[in-house]
Amino acid sequence: MKKIELTIPKLGESVESVQLVRFTKNIGDFIKEDEVIAEVSTDKVDSDIPSAISGKIIEFRFNEGDEIKIGEIFATIEQTESDSSSENSTDKVEVVQTISTTELNEISSISDQFLSPLVKNIIQKENLQSEDISQIKGSGREGRISKNDVLNYIQNKSVTDFDSSNTLIENTVVSSSSFGAKSEIIEMDKMRQLISKHMKKSKQTSPHVTAYVEPDVTNFVKWREENKAKFETKYKQKLTYTPMIVDCVVRAIKDFPMINVSVDETETKIIKHNEINIGIATALPNNNLIVPVIKQAGELNLEGLAKNVNTIVDKARNNKLSPDDVRGGTFTISNVGTFGNLMGTPIINQPEVAILATGVIKKKPAVLETEFGDIIVARQFMYLSLSFDHRVVDGSLGGVFLKRISDYIENWDINTQI
Repeated sequence: MKKIELTIPKLGESVESVQLVRFTKNIGDFIKEDEVIAEVSTDKVDSDIPSAISGKIIEFRFNEGDEIKIGEIFATIEQTESDSSSENSTDKVEVVQTISTTELNEISSISDQFLSPLVKNIIQKENLQSEDISQIKGSGREGRISKNDVLNYIQNKSVTDFDSSNTLIENTVVSSSSFGAKSEIIEMDKMRQLISKHMKKSKQTSPHVTAYVEPDVTNFVKWREENKAKFETKYKQKLTYTPMIVDCVVRAIKDFPMINVSVDETETKIIKHNEINIGIATALPNNNLIVPVIKQAGELNLEGLAKNVNTIVDKARNNKLSPDDVRGGTFTISNVGTFGNLMGTPIINQPEVAILATGVIKKKPAVLETEFGDIIVARQFMYLSLSFDHRVVDGSLGGVFLKRISDYIENWDINTQI
């Protein structure tokens, strides 16, 4: 009889070994070609390993729970006479992976029963609690919870849920046909559909964290008021707050360059951008939003920033942007103060890892220390909020970066010459 040795297939570029979850057959059992012989797991994938041939299983080289290297022999099958072309020979056959990989990070054990790394990762990603796990009925051997068991539970859970009084709450996904004649159905235009998908994908991709500061912008405001006319006369450009804020952001990025990064598609590498390209979120007359980009903002002075800001905003509002005008951003600024809002929690513009929102500037009473004691005076304040991707930007980096922007704005040199 011909003996065939089965090896563990390649399961991804970064996977070097797998954990043997269980064999689905016993030694001496007959197995058909493409029938599952083993289940394996890593921190990246749960996979069923099929048999490459039909025959009788005569050897298992590992026990359940063992770690097996990719390409290593894990089982031997004796091919049946009808399938065998030669006798008393041994071939090594690499089997193939039967399901696609899912890129997730392994978490600690959630229950006393065996949970594969992939199952743990799905549980963590979907924020399932212990009471959820207890409700999942495992379909695997000895009641083991499989990936499909968890996904089916999540799908069923998303359709209906119950509040504290056990009142049925319908899923927020609704059909336009479910509303009466008094409701108006408005078809999204192409841009709104793209914005919708982009925002949804960003929230699904990045764990968002938002930090806030409230700088005293009195000198910032005073300098602009005193110099905007002179600036326009000299450079033929209007001086808004936006290029001044961009200038402060650029300086802060130079101090903390790990804000100016992206995460690659494998979520295992950080792409550090050497150019600082600042996106300016711009509201359009049709209520849509677009983010034109100031390229190489780190190389521009205030005049250059003002010219670029005015140009791209004007092009955006007149529908004259080119595809290149909205590509290559590495950091975005959104001015929610334009709408009279105090602050906002903006959604990160993928594939960037942070976005700054600037609120409305308002006068407030403030306590100042003087040599004669504390006094209460009117000062100008503005909220800044930074949403950042917690995969690669921790609270400390996000916090100090935001504070550095605040410091640059608050300490704007009132003696700066045009």
